[in-house]
Amino acid sequence: MPMTKTIIANDRSYAMAARCAIAICLDGCEPAYLEAAIADGLMPNLERMKRSGTDRLAHSVIPSFTNPNNLSIATGRPPAVHGICGNYLYDPETGEEVMMNDVRFLRAPTVFSRFYEAGARVAVVTAKDKLRALLGAGLRFDEDRAKCFSAEKSDTSTREEHGQDAASTWLGMAQPEVYSAELSEFVFAAGVKLLREWKPDVMYLTTTDYVQHKYAPDQAEAKAFYEMFDRYLGQLDELGAAIVVTADHGMKPKHDAAGDPQVIYVQDLLDAWLGGAAARVILPITDPYVVHHGALGGFGTAYLPAGADRAEIIARLAARPELLEVMGREEAVARFELPGDRIGDIVMISTENMTIGTSEHRHDLAALNEPLRSHGGLTEQEVPFICNRVLDLPSAPALRNFDAFFYATKAAALEEVGA
Repeated sequence: MPMTKTIIANDRSYAMAARCAIAICLDGCEPAYLEAAIADGLMPNLERMKRSGTDRLAHSVIPSFTNPNNLSIATGRPPAVHGICGNYLYDPETGEEVMMNDVRFLRAPTVFSRFYEAGARVAVVTAKDKLRALLGAGLRFDEDRAKCFSAEKSDTSTREEHGQDAASTWLGMAQPEVYSAELSEFVFAAGVKLLREWKPDVMYLTTTDYVQHKYAPDQAEAKAFYEMFDRYLGQLDELGAAIVVTADHGMKPKHDAAGDPQVIYVQDLLDAWLGGAAARVILPITDPYVVHHGALGGFGTAYLPAGADRAEIIARLAARPELLEVMGREEAVARFELPGDRIGDIVMISTENMTIGTSEHRHDLAALNEPLRSHGGLTEQEVPFICNRVLDLPSAPALRNFDAFFYATKAAALEEVGA
């Protein structure tokens, strides 16, 4: 491969250099987690990166959920471009509510596919399998130039579909339980092995926020997670990669002083105002893994029946102290760069310690063994953006988490030419 090559993806230019460029998405990494672990001396590698490299904060996309932000990082663009505006979607034409995990929902190529087409080696490792197909869109595994597998289904990965037979056997780690810190550790360990032995040109490592949903930054379990991550980060750094560490969203407590979940059940309100089931509330946080959050997050959207007075409904919802922002579709599209055909007539964002629910009877909170912690709104938009190289970055809030690969590849190329 040539020393440096320019790759165009979604009208952005990326540098392909001999040095590997890595973006790491720490799911749910509220900046306070890093601060607490560093204060206890548990993250010497990240602390060194922050001191000698680049240490900034960035903004995630809204809604601050996993799928929209991972695909923004993967495409370098907001949801208005790539189309993934939640984990969950309502199609008014069919009346169906479906998971937005299928590649058919993706409207833009990933950075990974463009690098692959240019001859690069590409590695993507995700904790949960729900993201794998979307992140792997456009990759082919008939040559030994692409790997895209999940920790969750690592026992059954194949060369033909994922670029790696039995990833758990290859790595020498048992397939982790999906609700565990080990699911993320598998991702880090796989990244180290791939960088050391397979030598990708670009690599994406994305984790699960199981720990962050359960534990606050000052709790021992959270600190142990970041101490574990730091060990693998040190190994990736020692192998010479240019690394950007960011997150898909932050995480805030969503409970009262007694530890009970704080929820505004909007479907119940709309049923009372408009009639039973006349409106439909959609919670885009919904996915197959609701045990740790009960499908409760900080962002919701509502489809109103024909003839409803949208302005009146917005005013009534906006008067509720539990809601930080209530707006119509047009404002939400313009403000948050969302695809207008995939959100409802109304968009709602809750306050920092509140979540949005549908109807009270529809949320099973029995599995919440710890006080609720969740995300999705503006109060979880601020995320870390740390590079192990010195970079000239724009001032906040222009810096976005989906700039991760742009700057990781730039760091690799700048160092290569001695800049």
